[in-house]
Amino acid sequence: MRDIAVFSGSAHPELAAEVCAHLDVPLSPTRVSRFANDCLEVQLQANCRERDVFLVQPLVAPVQEHLVELLLMCDAARGASAGRITVVMPHYSYARSDKKDAPRISLGGRLVADLMVAAGASRVLAMTLHSPQVHGFFSVPVDHLHALRELATHFRQYDLSRTTVVSPDLGNAKEAAAFARMLGAQVAAGAKQRFADDRVSINSVIGEVADRDVIVLDDEIAKGSTVLELLDRLRELGPRSIRVACTHGLFTSGALKRIGEQPDVLEIVCTNTVPVPEEERTDKLRVLTVAPQLAEAVRRIHNGESVSALFDAPSSE
Repeated sequence: MRDIAVFSGSAHPELAAEVCAHLDVPLSPTRVSRFANDCLEVQLQANCRERDVFLVQPLVAPVQEHLVELLLMCDAARGASAGRITVVMPHYSYARSDKKDAPRISLGGRLVADLMVAAGASRVLAMTLHSPQVHGFFSVPVDHLHALRELATHFRQYDLSRTTVVSPDLGNAKEAAAFARMLGAQVAAGAKQRFADDRVSINSVIGEVADRDVIVLDDEIAKGSTVLELLDRLRELGPRSIRVACTHGLFTSGALKRIGEQPDVLEIVCTNTVPVPEEERTDKLRVLTVAPQLAEAVRRIHNGESVSALFDAPSSE
């Protein structure tokens, strides 16, 4: 592919390299340095003039470092006369700050979106935003992909005749229903109430899960408190088997270990939108790659083709 330049920040260079391998283009080098006063400086070490520039950077811990790095990459590309700048952001952590649910609270999802545009982003390629309204926080075009197809391909290896996809809450129920349709399964949802970032209560599960093979589906798993609470409610209803799936496997504060230690959890499935350290992985973990989908989206954006085929979830495949 000509006239395309792909750069990676320091958040997840392995994913960027895999995307470039599918595109058959080199990953252009980026230099990130730090001044004595702790300020960051970014240099894109390949020609950007009038080229289609793609900057790959999920916002993962340390989020603020990687965010500033991404903003500086945008600014560097704009200053280098890039023809167009697309931020490839597989995980947008600030998407969780999407509503004013307390007095005098900030809306980080919208603010950070504004910062990216102000820094020079022409468009954004994202995956599984926390809620649909976050798409509208950006004043530039957003291609919003999901990983349901990758997850569905993985789970089709099992007998799905008695499967129920369970969403931890009603907010994620629409995505769970779309996933259930792809698998030909039933859908259920937990009635969740959140009291703090790591303290939730699920009073009941709406739907049929007794003596069924359950797939718990969430958009992301951070501390794992929601999943663990849901597992307690599911056990009361007597499922036949339990598997856990998500797009963004953040697994902070030992969440992966805690979920993996649950004897009735057969498998934990996530994608590589965010890096999962090797030392934290368990035998139950399966990490699926989304690089082919991201690469195809980049190719279509570059060629001016429709991207909708990649994120329209069909009723069956």
